[in-house]
Amino acid sequence: VQLQAYGGGLVQPGGSLTLSCAASGSISSVNLMGWYRQAPGKQRELVAAITSEDKIKYGDFVKGRFTISRDNAKNTVYLQMNSLKPEDAAVYSCRLITSGPYDYWGQGTLVTVSS
Repeated sequence: VQLQAYGGGLVQPGGSLTLSCAASGSISSVNLMGWYRQAPGKQRELVAAITSEDKIKYGDFVKGRFTISRDNAKNTVYLQMNSLKPEDAAVYSCRLITSGPYDYWGQGTLVTVSS
């Protein structure tokens, strides 16, 4: 199973980005797909996750700015990020948990928020 993340880049404060993560390979039942981030010198933290039952959890810092969604047919998870702040800058990684359970991580995509 491989996870490929797309959509990172440089954005100005207040701007928006959409990240996507596509899972490929032999994928059994998907339990959860989500996004985590890690900034330099900080621990990795949950950004948003969505379960197979469409239960969603956001990190406390999101405060309505981000939206996670999933395309089950494509095994792809999206993260729409609005009102980005400099403190949102980090490497964003996607995670897939399948039945087993098996836990997979993508390499990450860098988000830079700067003017």
